[in-house]
Amino acid sequence: MLIDCAKCELRNVGCADCVVSTMPAIPESGFDLGPLERRALGVLAAEGLIPPLRMTISVDRAS
Repeated sequence: MLIDCAKCELRNVGCADCVVSTMPAIPESGFDLGPLERRALGVLAAEGLIPPLRMTISVDRAS
């Protein structure tokens, strides 16, 4: 999963409650999360330790 905030439909709306806001500087090109990293973030979010990933991209904006 490529995390690219510029393509996220919740940009400037859900940023404050997104796990990306807890990460150090994000490169402009985004960054890639593999299945293990996404699962780890999901477990931490489910326990309330970090906010969930709010990344949402519509089909027409995905390309």
